[in-house]
Amino acid sequence: MAVEPAAMHNRALHATLAAFVTEAAEQLSEDVAGGAEIPYELIEQGRASAPLYCYRPLSDRFIAERASMLSRLPSYPAAVRGMAGLPKLESYLQLRSALRDRHAGPEEALSAFLCALWAEATDFTFEESRFETAYAELEHAAYEGTSLTRVVTPIEGLVLESDRVELGGGVSLVRAAALSELPADLRGDAYRTLAVVESDSPDQQGPSLEYAGRRLKRLQTALRLWDGAEPAVGPVAWAKTGDAAWVLVALPGGMRRAVQDYKLFPEEEDPLRAFCALVARRSPRSGELAWALRRFELGCERGNVVEALTDWLMAARALLGNHGSRSDELVCERLAAICAVPEQHEAVSARLREAVALERRVISGVVRPDDHIEALVAELGDQLRAVLRDVLCGHLQPELRHVADSLGARQPISL
Repeated sequence: MAVEPAAMHNRALHATLAAFVTEAAEQLSEDVAGGAEIPYELIEQGRASAPLYCYRPLSDRFIAERASMLSRLPSYPAAVRGMAGLPKLESYLQLRSALRDRHAGPEEALSAFLCALWAEATDFTFEESRFETAYAELEHAAYEGTSLTRVVTPIEGLVLESDRVELGGGVSLVRAAALSELPADLRGDAYRTLAVVESDSPDQQGPSLEYAGRRLKRLQTALRLWDGAEPAVGPVAWAKTGDAAWVLVALPGGMRRAVQDYKLFPEEEDPLRAFCALVARRSPRSGELAWALRRFELGCERGNVVEALTDWLMAARALLGNHGSRSDELVCERLAAICAVPEQHEAVSARLREAVALERRVISGVVRPDDHIEALVAELGDQLRAVLRDVLCGHLQPELRHVADSLGARQPISL
């Protein structure tokens, strides 16, 4: 298990540039193997009375002549976007003498990075030591005067197969053993899953806890919608900026029932990454959908699944109900219309009506949870999760009453 360095500012860019350099190395090597020649210049060394002459490879000219070809590599667009996001790109361009005019930008910075990587090289191979040296130079110039802020918190209910899963925006899921620097309280379990939020701030300004808190909240929402294991962010996090000591920070929510954990396999990482991005971008701040989403999450935080019944029914009523005494009947029909195939519509609707009838008994405290009751409530939670997930992904329109009625639910009753 590889331990990653703690001081890196932008791990996502590091991975993106590594992918681009790998493709560029293959392309440039193919050109050389096909007969393309690296130009050389004759330079004089030694004393004037006894000069020595040698040839210096002009690898930067060779790379520049193939800029158009390299721009067609699959990883090129992501590499340019990563360069464009650097806080002090001009500093790197100046360092590499690539800021020849005011129009120089991320494309020129990417070319300058390749030239720095293969300066005076006679072959184009991916050498990790060369890459790390060039990347360290890039980060030093582009992040000068800023400090890396890191916020770390456990994720309960999620098991990783990979050491690290980048989710974008400075957020990643990491096995504890893969981090070189951790608070003492998190060092006990090497396979524990941690959420890490990294951001940069000017020196002396301290941790960006508000930013980290927002990202962790969106991550928790995404994980709860992703799988019925309902992984949750821990109740506390640890934060530090630069070389300062770790600071303990309380987080809202984070309670999770004792249910089976969810294991994230490598083939699921890209879909989860895309889903987290959708949730972060499309989660509403107000309105029925926002209210229902929060009510769904409150249900996820109850001590047992039966206690979640009222929360989940309230979320379903907000999305699918009408005002009036027969609103719950419509909720059951509409939710069944969305979640069940036509031949199972009546059976699903009947189980939903059973869950509605159970609510009053739960409130009165006369229900003893058993396998049947817990399965009934869990089904409601799974159906609500599926609806909310599909709305945020764009598979369902937010006007769920109209969607359900068009799928076969009974037309709204005039009340």
